[in-house]
Amino acid sequence: MADPLIFAIFCFLSLMAILSWVGYRIYYRPGRFLKQLGAPVITGEQQAVAAASAGERQANPMVEMLTRIGSSVPSSEAELASLKTNLIRAGFRSEKALPVFYGIRLICVVIMLVVSLVLQVRMPSNPVMSVALLVFGCAAGWILPRTFLEKKVARRQETLRLSLPDALDLMVVSVEAGLGLDQAISHVAAELDVAHPELSEELSLVMLEMRAGKRRQDALRNFGERTGEPEIKKLVAILIQNDRFGTSMGESLRTHSDFMRTRRRQEAEERAGKVGVKLVFPIFFFILPSMLIVAAGPGILQIFKYLFPMMKSMG
Repeated sequence: MADPLIFAIFCFLSLMAILSWVGYRIYYRPGRFLKQLGAPVITGEQQAVAAASAGERQANPMVEMLTRIGSSVPSSEAELASLKTNLIRAGFRSEKALPVFYGIRLICVVIMLVVSLVLQVRMPSNPVMSVALLVFGCAAGWILPRTFLEKKVARRQETLRLSLPDALDLMVVSVEAGLGLDQAISHVAAELDVAHPELSEELSLVMLEMRAGKRRQDALRNFGERTGEPEIKKLVAILIQNDRFGTSMGESLRTHSDFMRTRRRQEAEERAGKVGVKLVFPIFFFILPSMLIVAAGPGILQIFKYLFPMMKSMG
């Protein structure tokens, strides 16, 4: 029995060594050399333009189908404006984003309707319950995509808020080095392309709007409205006021950066303080029963083994 086991272990180790060597030669080593070469020659803006042109040449059939389905959905102007704002804040800026979202909504309604019909067969024959199940199923299919969209918006706003102190530090260094506000924003957008791509994309849009002819104040206000993040709106207000009244831009940005870092630390401390309360229910329902079984299990087994037979013999 020992020889087959040794042979199996030897084959496993040999196969693992061969696969590791092949993976190193084919995947890891070329990737390490590419990292040493640095960033690509084509910039992010050129890649975005190339991707947009490629997307126009090769349209996705699924996107086209969802666009045709969603275009036939009637909706009010107020709902369209609100939904378009949420899509932009979530990072979907395409013109087809709105009809695609409505197409996804309709498909979700159809799926939930089918699920409700399948569940209706297994339920007791009650007309009220059947109608209520169909109505709630269709309503859930219509509401769920909007819920996921709002969660994506909240996650993206949190990402922008957490990346803002680093951008402010770079902006302070750029302004104190002698750059103007426009050049500082462009420099920060380029430097944060890898570390914080969401914020880099938003700052690049600010620069594109200013190059297209918009005033700096309007471009900055659009930046705050486009993201919907309160901290970014505060930063925009500080930049506009400093630009209007001619106060020290570097000192204001440094003060705001220190304030944001202090607030982020306080939020982390607040979350750490809530951990003890949140752990009460997992401990009570999962850890405590296991500890009771381990601690009291042997004693209970001894009771069943000796005490109960003794009681039966005495009776």
